[in-house]
Amino acid sequence: MTTMAEGFRILPGYLDRDGQKSILSLVDTIAQQAPFTRYIMPRTGRPFSIDMTNAGSQGWIADRQSYRYSPVHPVTGRPWPAIPDALLALWRDLTGYGHDPECCLINHYQGDGAKLSLHRDEDEEAKDAPILNISLGDTGIFRLGGPARSDPTRSFPVESGTVMIFAGPSRLYYHGVDRLRVGSSRLLPQGGRLNLTLRRVTVP
Repeated sequence: MTTMAEGFRILPGYLDRDGQKSILSLVDTIAQQAPFTRYIMPRTGRPFSIDMTNAGSQGWIADRQSYRYSPVHPVTGRPWPAIPDALLALWRDLTGYGHDPECCLINHYQGDGAKLSLHRDEDEEAKDAPILNISLGDTGIFRLGGPARSDPTRSFPVESGTVMIFAGPSRLYYHGVDRLRVGSSRLLPQGGRLNLTLRRVTVP
């Protein structure tokens, strides 16, 4: 385990190959019910460079109106699939938080242009609750900053099977994904990287 900022923990190799394959299978099942979608950024009207889906009672979405949580898939209109028990178990084991997450946002990065600009997760009411982050597939070059967008940042590789926890002050730190090391993993049949983030949305 490595601690880089107050409340931030990174656990490289926390999931072995079988554990990664098991979660990949869960993602496949979720995506069959709630297909990956390319959202639009409200401020610019431009599409993200990654595809997204969700599990849980709340799903994070974006369109020309806003970034927000919704109980239903924006295209199918159906409720999101439930968060699988195996992911809830990881949350309970690693976060120490007394309430379960309500959202598992799943990002699919594929290709040289896939990235996520520096941002912080602040659309949730329960900002005291940690965020648990699971990486599968190609290595992502992750960037971690501080509480202000202008704070210095540091970049480091995040390999498949890594789990990160954002808690305490780091819960609202700016972060992003600069790029992928395309082809660095054979876990995903079509290549790319999956990132799962478990979040509590409402105040318990």
